[in-house]
Amino acid sequence: MEMRQFVAGVLSTFIVAQVSAQTAYPEKPIRLIVGYTPGGGTDLASRYVAQALSDLWNATVLVDNRPGAGGAIGTEITVKAAPDGYTIMLCTIGSHAITPARIKLPYDHIKDFSFLSMVGATPNVFLANPAQPFKNVGDVIAYAKANPGKLSFGSSGVGASPHLSIELLKSMTHIDIVHVPYKGAAPALADVMGGQLPLSVGNLPGGPLAAIKSGRLRGVGITTATRSPRAPEVPTFAEGGVPGYDVSSWYGICGPAGLPKAVHAKLNAGLVKVLSAPELKQRMEDQGIDVKPSTSAEFVAFVKNETAKWAKVVKEAGLKGD
Repeated sequence: MEMRQFVAGVLSTFIVAQVSAQTAYPEKPIRLIVGYTPGGGTDLASRYVAQALSDLWNATVLVDNRPGAGGAIGTEITVKAAPDGYTIMLCTIGSHAITPARIKLPYDHIKDFSFLSMVGATPNVFLANPAQPFKNVGDVIAYAKANPGKLSFGSSGVGASPHLSIELLKSMTHIDIVHVPYKGAAPALADVMGGQLPLSVGNLPGGPLAAIKSGRLRGVGITTATRSPRAPEVPTFAEGGVPGYDVSSWYGICGPAGLPKAVHAKLNAGLVKVLSAPELKQRMEDQGIDVKPSTSAEFVAFVKNETAKWAKVVKEAGLKGD
């Protein structure tokens, strides 16, 4: 009888502690690491999510931009953080699929993380200065074949999804165009608008979409299989003569491995709730982000599939080990 009472007491204490932890969290500001510069699509998505969580919990969720190495700098900060839920990150196709396929990392991009929820996905878009003759991807391919190595494009950096979008195009069409990596999406965009570069590639949300709508840049190709309802005037790569081409950038929220179950559960529940709210969903979709909240298990399975897909592209592009 005494043993039963002891066990019951222990279980009761454990349950109360778990409930208390879940109820109390967050008790201080949460840092949301973003491995890219302010102004790009990934940064925009993170700020929407941070504000929504702040409002939901009446707490502070701060975006902390840590650009560099295709998102690896911010990712390493997260994996080394205390597993208490106060450091999380916007994990992306770059940080959790492409970069691990390219570089031997000091962490395991699956085992060393808690996958909290998908946020969404967005097309990348190939952009041209309006003074350039390119109306679609077919025009770019024709020029590049006639002038190998003489055409260049900018991106947010080596190994990020926009860059790999064009490496895949190069592989599928056997063209030679030169990549000019920048330290973020915004400066690449600015140089194309200023005429320093003929082309750039980036996530559709944010600056690229605004530049297309204002006429400052021309969208020559959207990377998804179908046109985006946010920029329906931009043709797909397939329409430009690359059948079967289909690429999306994606975003999610991760934390370091070993988060307390109650904190993990509250983060997932909070993310699913805010991402399912009509106002935030519409706001993100207006910017070209297809919102896709998920369970943790669904997110892990998706990341494993994406890792396999991009490992093949990286190998074919000869980028492994850069």
